[in-house]
Amino acid sequence: MFPAGAGGIRPGRCKGECSLDTNASIKLRNITKRFGTTLANDRCWLDINRGEILALLGENGSGKTTLMNMLSGIYYPDEGQIFIDDKEVVIRSPKDAFDLGIGMIHQHFKLVDVLTAAENIILGLPGKGRLDMKAVSDKVRRICQTYGFDIDPDQKIYDMSVSQKQTVEIVKVLYRGAEVLILDEPTAVLTPQETKTLFKVLRNMRDDGKAIVIITHKLHEVEEVSDRVAILRKGSFVGDMPTKDTNAREMTNMMVGRPVALNIERPDPVDPKPRLEVRNVNLTDEEGIQRLFDVSFTANSGEILGIAGISGCGQKELLEAIAGLQRPDSGSITFMPEGQEARELIGLTPRQIQQQGVVLSFVPEDRLGMGLVGSMDITNNMMLRSYRSGSTGFLDMKSPRDLGEDIVKRLEVVTPGVTTPVRQLSGGNVQKVLVGREIASAPSVLMTAYAVRGLDINSSYTIYDLINQQKKEGVAVIYVGEDLDILIGLCDRILVLCSGRVNGIVDGRTADKEQIGLMMTRLEGGEQEGGSANG
Repeated sequence: MFPAGAGGIRPGRCKGECSLDTNASIKLRNITKRFGTTLANDRCWLDINRGEILALLGENGSGKTTLMNMLSGIYYPDEGQIFIDDKEVVIRSPKDAFDLGIGMIHQHFKLVDVLTAAENIILGLPGKGRLDMKAVSDKVRRICQTYGFDIDPDQKIYDMSVSQKQTVEIVKVLYRGAEVLILDEPTAVLTPQETKTLFKVLRNMRDDGKAIVIITHKLHEVEEVSDRVAILRKGSFVGDMPTKDTNAREMTNMMVGRPVALNIERPDPVDPKPRLEVRNVNLTDEEGIQRLFDVSFTANSGEILGIAGISGCGQKELLEAIAGLQRPDSGSITFMPEGQEARELIGLTPRQIQQQGVVLSFVPEDRLGMGLVGSMDITNNMMLRSYRSGSTGFLDMKSPRDLGEDIVKRLEVVTPGVTTPVRQLSGGNVQKVLVGREIASAPSVLMTAYAVRGLDINSSYTIYDLINQQKKEGVAVIYVGEDLDILIGLCDRILVLCSGRVNGIVDGRTADKEQIGLMMTRLEGGEQEGGSANG
C-alpha cells in the first residue's frame, strides 16, 4: 500500500471500517465478486463523480471490467453495496442500470449492421403502436449537436467507420438518459484524429455534468483526457489521485506493485535480407468485395515491419493471404529461406506454409474462436501447435506443460494453474497465452496482429521484448498494431494501408504520428513503395 499523500495518492480503502469523505454520485463499497475459486474483486471501494472523467487502471485480471460489469448490471456482486446519491441501490440487470442512468459502451460493439443508426439506438426500448422514426432521428440529431457527435441517424451501420459505430453506441446510452457512461478501451481501434474527436466529445459531456469512466491501458491518453485515476491491483482498490498529480511511471508502478521500465528497445537490424516478398497481390473476399489492391512490400530478416491502418482496411486479409487462409486473385507471395531456393506460398495450405517456416501469430477479436479452445486447459492449448510432430502413437504432454508453465511465469498470466480451462481466464490473460504460444514456435517469419490488444502496460512491454528478441535472432517480424506511438517506437519500417492499398512505407525512426494518421485515412497518388525508407 502506498503511504497517504505520496504523489497525491489517496490510498485504497477496501479493507477496514472507513469511508471516503466525498460527495460522489456513485459509491461502490466493499464490492466482492468470485468466479469459482478465483477472487476477481476483493472488497473494492470506488467513487465516481459527476462532471469528471475517471480513468480506471490495472493489470489484466485486476478486476476493472468485472467491477464495471457489476455497476452496469451484467454481473451481480457477491458482497458489498452500491450507493447512488447516498441511496443504496440494487442492480441485477442492464435494464436496472439504465433505469438508474448508467450505461456501458463495450469494446466490441453490439449493433445490427442492416439497421440504421436511429433504429439501433431505439432497439429494445418499450413502446406502443407505430414508431415515429422522424421524432427519433430529430432527438438523435439534438444529442449529436449538444455534444459534438457527427453521425447521420439514417445511415446504415454497415456503411459506417469504426469511430462512427462507436458514436452510435455512445448516443444509444445517452438517448436512454444515461448520466454515467462507462467506456471499455474506447480508443482501441481509432486513428489519432478520431481519438482527438472522441476526447473532445468526452470533455463536452463532462462539462455538461456527466460522469465518465474509461477503462484503458494507454497511459498517455489517460494523462491527456482524464481528471482522476483509480487503480486496481489483483482485485483490490489500491488508490486514486488527480491525474495532474501523477505520471505514467508512477501509475504503472502502482498497477504492478513494483518499479517497471517503460522503454521500448529498438536495436538496429543486423544484416537484413529479404525473407518474404509480396508482389501485386489482389484479393476479393467471399462476398465479392475487393479487399486488397496491388499490394507490394518486402519483409526483411532481423527487422520489424509495422503495418498501420484503420480497422477493416485490409490488414486481416493480408495476413490471412500470407498464411494460406485466403487465396489472392493475383500476385505472388514468396518465402526466401536462408541459403535455400525461394518458394511460392500462394496455393499452399496453412499446414504446408507452416512447414515452409512461416508461422502466423494471428490474434483476432475472437480469441477463443480461432486461436484457442476455451474448454481446453493451457497445456492442451499449447499442444495444438505440436501434436502432429510426434513420431509415435502417444502424445508428448510434458513439453506442452513445460511451455505452458513458462508462459504463465514469463507473462505473469493470472491463473490457478496450467490445468485451468482458458475460458475461465480474463480476456487479457487469454491473449497472453495465445501470443506466448505463437512466439515460442520459433518461426522464420512471425506475423502478429494486435498482439497487445487488451493487455496492461507491464504485459505489453514484456511482449515487445519478446518480439525484439525474435528480431535479434534474425526473424522477419510483421507487426500489425493500432497504437501509433508503439508502432513508431518499436518498428524499423511502417507500411500504411488505406482502403486496401499501400499508401506508403515510412522509416519508424523518423516517422510522424500525425502524418501516419493522415495516410491511414487519405489515399495519396504515386507508387506504393518509394524512397529510402523501403530498404
